[in-house]
Amino acid sequence: MNKGMMTGFALLGVILMSIFASSAWGADMELSEDSTIAGVLRRGKLQVGLEVGYMPFEMLDKRGGLRQKTVRHGGVRRGSQQLNIIGFDIDMGREIARELGVQFVPVDTLWPSIIPALNVGRFDMIIGGMSVTEERKLKVDFANPFMTVGQTILLNRKHQGKVTSYKDLNDPKFIVISKPGTTGEEAVMKLIPKCTYKPFGTESSGAAEVLNGRADAFVYDLPFNAVFTAMHGTEKLVFLDKPFTSEPIAWAIRKNDPDFLKWLNKFLRDIKADGRFGKIYDKWFRNTDWLKYVR
Repeated sequence: MNKGMMTGFALLGVILMSIFASSAWGADMELSEDSTIAGVLRRGKLQVGLEVGYMPFEMLDKRGGLRQKTVRHGGVRRGSQQLNIIGFDIDMGREIARELGVQFVPVDTLWPSIIPALNVGRFDMIIGGMSVTEERKLKVDFANPFMTVGQTILLNRKHQGKVTSYKDLNDPKFIVISKPGTTGEEAVMKLIPKCTYKPFGTESSGAAEVLNGRADAFVYDLPFNAVFTAMHGTEKLVFLDKPFTSEPIAWAIRKNDPDFLKWLNKFLRDIKADGRFGKIYDKWFRNTDWLKYVR
């Protein structure tokens, strides 16, 4: 493992610090037939919305045998093979499904349409590393946050020492990239509105524009930028790693479902108390063994 990879993950580690009737639910709680969780139990499946590509939350595992260079979102199949997805959110989703005694089914969905897809019933919840915002709270309900992240900057090395803050990018001469429908895009629009903004559909393609010198900066969540820097080194990139926003991350569900919300909040307390959360966190945020399997 190269020094840049170790440095990126050390930095990331510092900054980011059963059946339904089991004790995870509680005998004193009565389930509404209208709750999403009742439908999950009837179907025997928990379907979760996410978008592949947000490292280290959900990533395409190259061991799955698929050879496509890009992910066509929406549940990609090649022959009889389903996308093999790995990451922090995938492990957490499996834990939720295991606690409920049902099958875990990830549904890969384009990020700008992920909340509408949830609300029309395409899946049961969103686990895709979603930041809690006031605008989103009008459309979905959030469980208690399990992590806090913020926006950071990947900078082309030619600007090293000249650009030291997001404020320095507030000029039309700088081409700044983020992803549509994200808090990264929101931060660009709100905090550096004078830059020349170019949205890119995936995190990796946007960051690659900066890596290859076709853009000046990529604004995105700290976890992704830290992993991208670790994977590609610092010969062409400068990682401005101090977050300039603070964003809680939480699971999202359809509004007005108190049973499901209460269950998720209790589940989160339980896995933090019994060590499962910490074990999964360490696997994806403090360890680099998985890097060789993703693309």
